[in-house]
Amino acid sequence: MSPLTQNAGRRLSAADHRRLDELFARFEELGPRCIGYPCNRDWDYSELYRFLSFNANNVGDPFQGSLYRQNTHDFEREVLAKFAEFTRADPGAYWGYVTSGGTEGNMYGLYLARELHPEGIVYFSEQSHYSVPKILRLQHTRNIMIRSQGNGEMDYDDLRETLKLHRDVPPIIFANIGTTMHGAIDDLDRIKAILAELAIPSHYIHADAALSGMILPFVGDPQPWCFADGVDSISISGHKLIGAPLPCGVVLAREAHVDRIARSVEYVGVNDTTIGGSRSAFSPLVLWYALRRLGDGGLKEIVDRSLTSAGYAVAALRDRGIDAWRGENSITVVFPRPPEALIERWEIAPDRDIGHIITLPHVTTDAIDAFADDFASALAPSP
Repeated sequence: MSPLTQNAGRRLSAADHRRLDELFARFEELGPRCIGYPCNRDWDYSELYRFLSFNANNVGDPFQGSLYRQNTHDFEREVLAKFAEFTRADPGAYWGYVTSGGTEGNMYGLYLARELHPEGIVYFSEQSHYSVPKILRLQHTRNIMIRSQGNGEMDYDDLRETLKLHRDVPPIIFANIGTTMHGAIDDLDRIKAILAELAIPSHYIHADAALSGMILPFVGDPQPWCFADGVDSISISGHKLIGAPLPCGVVLAREAHVDRIARSVEYVGVNDTTIGGSRSAFSPLVLWYALRRLGDGGLKEIVDRSLTSAGYAVAALRDRGIDAWRGENSITVVFPRPPEALIERWEIAPDRDIGHIITLPHVTTDAIDAFADDFASALAPSP
């Protein structure tokens, strides 16, 4: 008798069932008001749930065969090929894998940069994702934080003057392609011009494009952000604009860089080129399903709808006397920090003196109007 058959009669207690029911009810109640975080809720992956019955594992390099064959490496490669197209990577010269999310993608990019430039210094702005200082501490990489501007972009004058002091050390530039709080995109052309001005030939640029990496491929006039614009690696989230039931993402890098750090592992019969050993085989399936079902046209519709909603949100808040704004090609709407009760009710993301909402498809105009009304009422003087 198999262990599954032996345990078939075991059941949760009534109290445990109630806890699960209460959790489900809480998630359902919070969902419509979750407008401050970049997690699209407009999806349905029920067709894939049957695959959760297997011990699928995408251990190792997705571009090589593995001795553990219950994997989705073939689906993962198709996902990577599509993201390579979005990021304008050379079709024959990229490598990547599906990650657990943006933090792992950033960790991989910075790890690769550090391996290529062991003495290098990482330059990142104060608006970079909160995981970046943690990653740099874990990797013991030399680093310098650069000031940011009011719109969230890197302060290029500060970058120039700081680079001047360390011209003998290869710089590793951590470029924000959509900052967490402002949705700001660091100007790659200006960064590269500074490197050229200072005659710094050896450098590495990693792009954190967690959210905007799925927006910029579908707008008419995107800012420079991808491989064609000079980056060496890119991290993009999958659970943000596309939407997924679990955190996931993609990291891509120039294959020549990755080849220099690959190590073979006999146990699984595959190169150990990723951060994790065992990796989710379900996440690549989710991304593959979304990309195939939506197609480029469906993704563009999501982007267009989200950008339109962002414009609507700015206007709705301004009409109620609230100073709201957003950056170019951004669906992050920024405003003065709301009262704490409003932050809790609407799951608003705050940082010091500002807050924001992110107008992904599940954020309807009705929700925007309701939030704007609540915000205006909270600011109104008491009678």
